[in-house]
Order: sequence, then structure tokens, then C-alpha cells
Amino acid sequence: MLAKAGFRRGAKAVKQMNYETTIDPASADAVRAFESEGLDRSSLRRNALIALGVLAVLVGVWYFMHGPSGADDSAAKAQAQVVTVVVPGQTTIAGMINASGTIAARREMPVGVAGEGGRVVQVLVDAGDWVRAGQVLAVIDRAVQTQQIASQAANVEVAAADARLAQANLDRALKLVERGFISKADVDRLTATRDAAVARVGVARAGLGELRERTARLNIVAPAAGLVLTRAAEPGQIVSPGAGVLFSIAREGQMEMRARISEADLARISVGAVAEVTPVGMDRSFTGEVWQISPTIDQNTREGLARIALRYDAALRPGGFASARLKSGVVTAPLLPESAILSDEKGTYVYVIGDDNKAQRRPVKTGEVSEKGIAVLEGITGRERIVLRAGGFLNPGDKVQPVMAK
Repeated sequence: MLAKAGFRRGAKAVKQMNYETTIDPASADAVRAFESEGLDRSSLRRNALIALGVLAVLVGVWYFMHGPSGADDSAAKAQAQVVTVVVPGQTTIAGMINASGTIAARREMPVGVAGEGGRVVQVLVDAGDWVRAGQVLAVIDRAVQTQQIASQAANVEVAAADARLAQANLDRALKLVERGFISKADVDRLTATRDAAVARVGVARAGLGELRERTARLNIVAPAAGLVLTRAAEPGQIVSPGAGVLFSIAREGQMEMRARISEADLARISVGAVAEVTPVGMDRSFTGEVWQISPTIDQNTREGLARIALRYDAALRPGGFASARLKSGVVTAPLLPESAILSDEKGTYVYVIGDDNKAQRRPVKTGEVSEKGIAVLEGITGRERIVLRAGGFLNPGDKVQPVMAK
């Protein structure tokens, strides 16, 4: 190329010097041969460079395909997904059952009219009052009954007077029998008259006692000590044995929660189990104890009742809604956070990372749920490496880079 450029500059210089020179054919052939030689050398150099580039590419491909195994491992490791794992171990967990239900009186006593009834003239208690056994709650008008008692009392006096007269006649007859003035038959007749008079006294007194008892039953009284829950009687109201419940009393003020529990959970608790009861709208809880478990299950809801005894407290209002947490023993099992437990149409499962760092799907059975996590009752022992998060992005057999959770 340099020779060609020099030749061209020489030719140009010859023209500028206005030399009139004639080139013979031999000289022209020499010039053309010189230029052709320069072009061949340039092509050879370019072809050599291309060949070297192709060779380098082929060598690189061969090295990539047949290089050392360590390079493959590094590349595969760089592509593996990084996951956080945890080894849960075994944890002792207190069994808890959550339930809901209503507050009620443990022993509720309905009180109504025990006698004939009538017009209420006075109500002596109100809802929320404490009463003692036999205390009068309401008084019913007894004007008629009072007159009947007075009449019967007079009949008792009449019968008593007749009995005294019959006894006096019998005493005189007995004295005359000794003298022979009265026969034995007359004495027997007078004795029977005396006995009949005494019997009539007993009948009259029994009638008087009945009237007094009937009149006393016009008072509506408390059958036992306790707390008055409801009052449905007012002065002037006409009441009768069919009037229904006039007062409702919680015996000794004892309360309970009637917790509705599923059939499966009901089998896990027993009488004496401790429970924490929290009425709706309150931050305060009340400690109670299961005193009775329903012997039957509702066929529609598949639930039964656990009755939780509670001490009296003004904050416990019968009829109110409440929730309860009942202790149902303890269980030792692995405890996992909710993020580690997955589920689909096949069931609940976790991902276990094996020694080869590959993800393995493991079906599990869960138990108690608490603030600390979910107990896993079956499927793992607690010594496995469990994927803590992002398990939903894995497939069985995926290669991962496990990182132990701190």
C-alpha cells in the first residue's frame, strides 16, 4: 500500500512539472504488477484476522461445553433461588379452644303466682335487688280471704263450745251411773256425742288453717336467696296461676357462660377445665371453670354446650354475648409461623430442604393456633429445614440456596 501511494505521488509530481514523457509498454506492465502484489497481501492479512477470530470463538464454545465441573457448579449455584429456612424443634404448647356463647344465671328460678291470684296491691322488690329465702316480693289483695278467715274462726269457737257442753253432759252422766239413775246405754250415747263435738272442732280448725294458708299464698315470695333478674309485676295488675313468670331470680347470684363448642373440641375438654371469659365490649376477663358438659350434640350445628361457672360480678349481665378460651391440656410439637404453612386442593403442606438442597413437599397436620405460631401435629419431627417464606414460589425438586433464619 505504501509503494502504491508513493507511486501515485510521484506520478502527480511529474504532471505538475509539465514533463512530457512517454511510458513504454514494459514500464506499464511493471506498474500493474506492483499494484496487484500490494492488493494480494492486504487480502491475505484480512483473511488471517477473520480466521483467528473464528478460531477464538470455537475455542470459547468448546471450553464452555467441556470445561471443568467447578465452573458448572458455580453457574448453577448462581441461578439457584435463595430461601430462608428454619429448624423448629419441639415446643410444649398449652392447648386452647376458642368458643363463644351467652352469659346466664347458673340456676335461674322463675317465680309466679302459687295461689288463686288476684289484684296486685304492692311490689316490694325490683330487678337487681338481693333477696333472702321466703322474702315477700309482691302482695295480692286479700280482702275476701280475710273475711273468710274470720268466719271460719267463729265456726271453730262454736264447735269448741259444743264440744265442751258434750263433755260436761258426759261427766254428769258418769256420776249418776254409780247411783243407778243412768243406764249404760245413755252413757254410751253421751260419749259419742262428745266425740262428735270434738271432731267438729278439729274440722273447723283445719278449715281455718286452710284458709290461712291460701291467704298466705297470695304473697309472692322468694323460694331461695339470690339476685332478682327480672320483674314483671306492677301494682293493680290482675294475676293468676296462668299469668306466667312474674320474677326471675339467680340463685345466690351465681352466673355461668354457656359456651357452644364443636363436636371435635368438646371431646378434648373435661369438667374442671379452666376458662377465661371476656364479655363483648369489655377488655376485662373473668376466670371460670367448666362445671358441666352437655351429654348431647345438636344435630344441626354439630355443637355442644360447655357450662362455665362464674362468680357473681355486676359486669356479668345475663343474656350478654361473650367469648371464652378454654385450656385443653398440653401438646409437644414443632411450632411454625403461618408463612411456612401452605395449602391447596391437595391439603396442607410445607417445603422441606433435603441434604441435596432440593425442595421436598411434605404434607402436615396442624393443631393449636396461637400468637407464637401454629403447632404441627403430624408430618415433621422438628429437625428438618423448613422453608420459612416464599414457599409458594417453589416446586418440588427445585434447587435452592438455604439460608438459616436468625
